[in-house]
Amino acid sequence: MKSIIITGASSGIGRVTAQHFLHHGWRVGLIARRADRLAEIDHANAVPLPCDVTDEHAIDAAFADFGHLDVLFNNAGMFGPQATIDEISLADWKEVVDVNLTGMFLCARAAFRQMRWQDPQGGRIINNGSISAWTPREGSVCYTTTKHGVSGLTKTLSLDGRAFGIACGQIDIGNARTDLVRNLETARAARGLDPLPTMAVEDVARSVHHMATLPPEANVQSMMVMATKMPHIGRG
Repeated sequence: MKSIIITGASSGIGRVTAQHFLHHGWRVGLIARRADRLAEIDHANAVPLPCDVTDEHAIDAAFADFGHLDVLFNNAGMFGPQATIDEISLADWKEVVDVNLTGMFLCARAAFRQMRWQDPQGGRIINNGSISAWTPREGSVCYTTTKHGVSGLTKTLSLDGRAFGIACGQIDIGNARTDLVRNLETARAARGLDPLPTMAVEDVARSVHHMATLPPEANVQSMMVMATKMPHIGRG
């Protein structure tokens, strides 16, 4: 049975992706802070691993407890305050960096360690970037900066993992209908702006599943899946 750990598994993209992999017969490790939300994913192959991605020792223990690992979907993240940089506090900045970069680093490190020393050696790490790693949204300095950092992490892992059979790729997602996007829509509506083009979260889950099920000699280095009518391509 193939195995995957998914971070941020209690809601949104993480939760739907976990359910997708369970449906397809995978053993799925579920990482998120809320144990009660993880317990709601009732399946024989679901392994709740409640912890905070920013807690180094808890993350290392969770990966060790899970054991053999074929894939990590490094998904946990947060948007932070939607404002211009002069309105962002240092505390808000540090919180987003802690989750989106340090948390992703800690989970990637734990997965890399497991994949390097397990038998058979190797595996795959899929980092959740964002369309903001290419085209920022207004008022997103914390989020966008960290997502550019995720791209650097992905490329470095892809290079360093070659010697150990560890592939790494990045999925950049644009406007899946999650709570995060719904919150952005609420903020836009309050400013009198048009609704955002969105897509189903299940479309993201299928894309992650495609990346995860490639043979070891193939890797999706970068995939962008987004709402068709998002204003990413073209000039304003």
